[in-house]
Amino acid sequence: MWTSVFIHSLEHPAGGYKKIFESCDELAEPIPAHVSGKIPAWLTGSLLRVGPGLFEIGDEPFYHIFDGQALIHKFDLKDGHVTYYRRFIRTDAYVRAMTEKRIVITEFGTAAYPDPCKNIFSRFFTYFQGIEVTDNCLVNIYPIGEDFYACTETNYITKVDPDTLETIKKVDLCNYLSVNGVTAHPHTEPDGTVYNIGNCFGKNMSLAYNIVKIPPPQDDKSDPIEKSKVLVQFPSSERFKPSYVHSFGMTENYFVFVETPVKINLLKFLTYWSIRGTNYMDCFESNDKMGTWFHLATKNPGEYIDHKFRTSAFNLFHHINCYEDQGFIVVDLCTWKGHDFVYNYLYLANVRQNWEEVKKAAMRAPQPEVRRYVLPLDIHREEQGKNLVSLPYTTATAVMCSDGSVWLEPEVLFSGPRQAFEFPQINYKKYCGKNYTFAYGLGLNHFVPDRICKLNVKSKETWIWQEPDAYPSEPLFVQSPDAKDEDDGVLMSIVVKPGVTQRPAFLLILNATDLTEIARAEVDVMIPDQNHDFAFQTIL
Repeated sequence: MWTSVFIHSLEHPAGGYKKIFESCDELAEPIPAHVSGKIPAWLTGSLLRVGPGLFEIGDEPFYHIFDGQALIHKFDLKDGHVTYYRRFIRTDAYVRAMTEKRIVITEFGTAAYPDPCKNIFSRFFTYFQGIEVTDNCLVNIYPIGEDFYACTETNYITKVDPDTLETIKKVDLCNYLSVNGVTAHPHTEPDGTVYNIGNCFGKNMSLAYNIVKIPPPQDDKSDPIEKSKVLVQFPSSERFKPSYVHSFGMTENYFVFVETPVKINLLKFLTYWSIRGTNYMDCFESNDKMGTWFHLATKNPGEYIDHKFRTSAFNLFHHINCYEDQGFIVVDLCTWKGHDFVYNYLYLANVRQNWEEVKKAAMRAPQPEVRRYVLPLDIHREEQGKNLVSLPYTTATAVMCSDGSVWLEPEVLFSGPRQAFEFPQINYKKYCGKNYTFAYGLGLNHFVPDRICKLNVKSKETWIWQEPDAYPSEPLFVQSPDAKDEDDGVLMSIVVKPGVTQRPAFLLILNATDLTEIARAEVDVMIPDQNHDFAFQTIL
């Protein structure tokens, strides 16, 4: 089911979306899926995905959409047959919660409290010990060397077995790198080199942001993480308040870091959080005077470029792609207008409301927009007031100001009232950091995921797959082996239909060219909300 416009908006009065935020059990063994349609013979491998699967511990609920305990999902595809399997990742947060039957480690929007069975002196001492950083790796899974790691946005990543889904070990990146944590959106080069970004303490104890590099698989089979290093450092606009960073951009020769006005108040994080029931969300605040800053650095060698690119305030979670063209860097982003933090609207109490209340909340929230910014590499101060962008195919501008900064205005690639194009994917293996045409994403209707989208970033044409009361996950693009065009391949998404009595979830396979359905593999279990990013591991 597809259309070339983005205007039709489904209503969800039955509130079926609430079901994707309910806990589930792990499976003792893989279960077979019922396949309709014909899966391409070349599409063989394992689809891995992580997300929250446990939304309460006993009588204690988690409060935020990013708090549920990490559950890893796997669809195996072979010879046209499909199986589904899932297991909880045995993080410290999960194991200790299961053992003590309560929330033990503070999550993104849920505070952990001392054991009520302890006496008052023990509880008081526990408060002043501070709160442990969570290792609940519910956001992403990606390869490092020949291994797979699940991650969140702290300094902890967890090695998992992609075949059995067993948890192998927890890794503290602080043992190898100068970072307080890293994003769940690394970039990977064809040889397996991994880049990521995280905040750190820079010169004179001021904050900064480090780009880190993990080398490709080693000939001696040693762990690439042990050879990690900091490649380049970006300065912070505020000494004790780093911006929240969820992703970054990478071209063939440059890194792009967007510093938004959503800030982490480090003084809060280090002081009163340790003596009362405070969580990560309590430490965020917005700088309503800062706007948004763009930073650039070269990759080889890693050097910061001291150009001051500025624009109006927006939230940013996901870069779509960026590339170099004729002395410019083109940066495509999924933005949310303004400085109000979008995550404030993603508490479970909000997304579990009835449909009309969900819509009202979305009306108050920042509005989404897909934007293109263009950053000139060659800047001349004498050209004040002149648009420095000369690319013929974009209306984005960059104007030199009297203070030496460059003010950016974007070209809007897609905008629809409370209709977001989010969790973007591209033909990453061939077009990451290169001039491209197509992006794929999850359509959010007042924050409810109810469509799969394709966007032509050149013509702004859009395509949609959508079914009533069906809630898909972020689509993954897999290129066909004989591909000639950029969009030759398939999209894979896990879809939930809570209203049906049999086989309420399925793996959906779409033709990436026009979003027509190729096949679906239905399973007789519910699958809860998954966060984003999954890996398709090809079996040779």
